[in-house]
Amino acid sequence: MALNRALAEISKRAKQVYRGFEGADNISQLESLRSVMQNTWKGSSLGWHPNQTVYIAILILIIITSTATFILRRKRTSQYAVRPPTPTAPGLEKAAQGNSKTQAREAGKWTPSDFRMPKPEPYPDWSIKHTKPLPYRPFRYGPKYNVTMGLRSVKHEDWIELDNHYPRFHADKKRRMAERGSKLCKTAPEAYPAAVELLEDLVDYLSARYPSLYRRTEVGMDNLWSGERFDIVTRPLAEDPMQMCARLVQDDLAIMIEKPDGQYYLLAGAIVLPGFWRIGDKYGMPLSEIHTSGHVPQFREKLEKGMMNFFRRLKPEEMVARNNYFIQADDDLGWSWSIGPEDSLDVSWNTAEKNRAIEHHFFRSERQTLRRLPRSGGVVFTIRTYFHPIEEVAEEDYVPGRLASAIRSWDDDVSRYKGKEKYGEVLLEYLDKKHEEQIARGLDLSREEEVRAYPY
Repeated sequence: MALNRALAEISKRAKQVYRGFEGADNISQLESLRSVMQNTWKGSSLGWHPNQTVYIAILILIIITSTATFILRRKRTSQYAVRPPTPTAPGLEKAAQGNSKTQAREAGKWTPSDFRMPKPEPYPDWSIKHTKPLPYRPFRYGPKYNVTMGLRSVKHEDWIELDNHYPRFHADKKRRMAERGSKLCKTAPEAYPAAVELLEDLVDYLSARYPSLYRRTEVGMDNLWSGERFDIVTRPLAEDPMQMCARLVQDDLAIMIEKPDGQYYLLAGAIVLPGFWRIGDKYGMPLSEIHTSGHVPQFREKLEKGMMNFFRRLKPEEMVARNNYFIQADDDLGWSWSIGPEDSLDVSWNTAEKNRAIEHHFFRSERQTLRRLPRSGGVVFTIRTYFHPIEEVAEEDYVPGRLASAIRSWDDDVSRYKGKEKYGEVLLEYLDKKHEEQIARGLDLSREEEVRAYPY
């Protein structure tokens, strides 16, 4: 009897420890293990037993087995992609929207900071063949669509994300820069120091974060996969520094420079894979005009003041990220030809074919980061596009139902901006069907937040 009671209690305690491993960090895991080992016999109703040593051995074996199972399972699920922490940061936007004092400095003048980006650890098990894109799905259930900046803090080590789509991005960028050159990459003289600073930061960061792809050299960096060599020391540089930056990453990049009027102007950019906009249309514009000329919904009412304050207050020590999403009715990563030829005077959803077959629809999402360059004071945007067929993402649990609800929550302004009229009928019918299939096979909707919290 005593043996049965002992085994039952050991099993109960082992399960408690196992659950602790699933939901705790390493410190709490070790503390839980220590606590159980100290208290199993102290707090049990068994008292002393001649075979107490055997029971303790059994307990230890169960704990070790459970722990090993959990660690192996976690390692298996993270083999192809490491998901960085994505804490929400409502305080960022509240501070920007408030009337609090901004930095006590003259507009358009920047005193260099001695801050330097910390050297990142190598990305765990990164592989140009096996590291999959992170599954950003940054849309929420309706019925209300909230227009916000959607900022969250990120660690400096998570600045640039590379994955096994790198070869396609690299090839598309190389081709488009050869074909279009200065139509995609521009640097104004007053932004040149910031562009060079960005290039230097990328070389330092990438060679440390992705050592299997990039190797630091005395004059710059080598791409071990493509064989390219980048000399960032010799002057003049071999090409526009923004164009050189674009060759290094999957992101597009832009630098905003503050002028004496307090506005931030787009004065350097490598916008190579934009999909829906052209740097030539926005180059030299202040931040507000960039958004109003692009008819960004509710920018004046809900975004402008907070965005301007945020740019003014951003410190070199800080880095934030945001995500957005679009539906594209063609398969071109670089330029969505369905809205018109890239060199036409006017491009818009008006030219797009309505309700194309579902296989022509793609989910396009951007992960943008913002940080201030410490030496020049320029504010850098990185714009990383994630591009997948709708038929692919709709196979993921919870995605079709949530995406359909999000699209239905768009008001008229957002619907026009995102071109809903051209694809809404076909897309929503398809998403509803896939959602119903998931429900029919037993998908537990109550576990969605646990399985894939925003922005995933």
